[in-house]
Amino acid sequence: MTTLPDGRTVPPPHADERLMLESWLDFHRDTLALKCEGLDDRQVRTAAVPPSEVSLLGLVQHAAEMERNWFQRVFGGLDVPPVYAGEGREDGFEVSHDRGLEEALAVWRAEIARGRELISDAALDDAGALPDAEAASVGDRSLSLRWIMVHMIEEYARHNGHADLLRERVDGVTGP
Repeated sequence: MTTLPDGRTVPPPHADERLMLESWLDFHRDTLALKCEGLDDRQVRTAAVPPSEVSLLGLVQHAAEMERNWFQRVFGGLDVPPVYAGEGREDGFEVSHDRGLEEALAVWRAEIARGRELISDAALDDAGALPDAEAASVGDRSLSLRWIMVHMIEEYARHNGHADLLRERVDGVTGP
C-alpha cells in the first residue's frame, strides 16, 4: 500500500469489499487525527464561525460517540452509555474545560479498537439493530455491517470537511 507524505495510507485501488471499506474508514480516521496535529489546547477549542460551537476537539469527541454508537450499540447490541454521558449534549460536540486533545484522542482510539474487536469476525451481511425511535428514519430496524461501515465513511468524510475549515481558521493550514 502507498503511504502519503503526511503518513496516511492510501486505500488500495483494487481489493475485496471488506478491505476496501476498512481502508477507507481508516483513511478518514487518520485524516481527522491529522487535522489536529501540532495544535495547542486553545487552538483545538476554536470554533469556526458563530453561532456554531463546533471545534476540532468537539469533532474528535463526536467521532468517539459515533464509533461507540454504530459499532457497539447498533451492531454489537451492547447497552453502553454515551462516552461523554452527563456532560451536556450526548453527541460529544460540547467540550469540557478539564479534557484536552490527548485525552480525547485516547478515548476515541479506544472506541475504534473496541469497534474493530466487535466486527473482526463478522460478515458484511451480518446485521445489528437500531432502536425503534431511529429505525423509522432508516426504514428498517436491521442494518448490515456493510451499511454501518459505509455510513461511518460518510460521517467521517462530512466531518473532515468541517475539520478542514476549522484547521484553516485556526492557523491557515489547508490541504488533505
